Amino acid sequence: MISILIRRIVSLIVTLLVVSLLIFTVMNLLPGDPAAIMLGTSATPETLAALRTQMGLDEPLVVRYLAWLIGVLQGDLGQSYTYGVPVAGLIVERLAVTLPLALMAVVMSVAIAVPLGVAAARRHNGLFDYLAGAFSYISIAVPAFWVGLLLIIAFSTKLGWMPAGGFPGWDAGLGVGLAALLMPAIALALPQAGVLTRVARSAVLDVMGEDFVRTARAKGLSDKAAVWRHALPNALIPVVTMIGLQFTFLIAGAVLVENVFNLPGLGRLALQALSQRDIIVMQDVVLFFSALVIVMNFLVDLAYLVIDPRLRVAT
Repeated sequence: MISILIRRIVSLIVTLLVVSLLIFTVMNLLPGDPAAIMLGTSATPETLAALRTQMGLDEPLVVRYLAWLIGVLQGDLGQSYTYGVPVAGLIVERLAVTLPLALMAVVMSVAIAVPLGVAAARRHNGLFDYLAGAFSYISIAVPAFWVGLLLIIAFSTKLGWMPAGGFPGWDAGLGVGLAALLMPAIALALPQAGVLTRVARSAVLDVMGEDFVRTARAKGLSDKAAVWRHALPNALIPVVTMIGLQFTFLIAGAVLVENVFNLPGLGRLALQALSQRDIIVMQDVVLFFSALVIVMNFLVDLAYLVIDPRLRVAT
């Protein structure tokens, strides 16, 4: 078990280093001069040169990459060209919105999809199975931002029950903050619930034909109890994988929904940095997204080893 963990950690570190190099290279090959964008077309060559020196843009790419990497390892993500504040503070501030939003969406997705997928598997080829499949296909096909717009029209414009957008901050109270994130979380959760429903249904169906499930039924256990106590725990690997992927997707891929609801999250920060050509913010935010995906996959791998002891022997 220790050797498996060491190999996973080494692979994690190497992957992060390679990804950081790719991100830095791509970001610095983008067309356009950040100094010229910041100063505008009326800037003199001397002013541009001075700003480029101040921003370190006149240094070789290798030197700039190493300086950036060392800073990241020390917890110093640099300073935003546009906002003039440390990027780490910006990420933490925006993460206070995006992280609760993603967690709410994942909880909603799991709460909808797992019971629905298990029930559909128990009623395989029945009416409920077809209805669950229809929900899955429709929710996958409908874009999250469009669901968000429908929710705003229905519950904000027409009924006036929920705020149409914006985030008052957690200082306004936990209930107020959660209320502001409720509709965006629903918009994000529904498409993910459709995917997870299909995964849960297929995983439970694959396990329901196994001998240990039939033995549990033969011993007098009800069909419902056999599925929930024996089939579902042994079908968790693909379900856990999908939940992990969904969480990273919801954090990194909530750009459109955050813009629809005018939420000051990480996705919106990345979009603003791209439009303002703020290279250091783009690098750090994309690295954060990438590291989150890689670390989440690492944790999912560890979860496999906990869920299925056979993998510890096989690996």
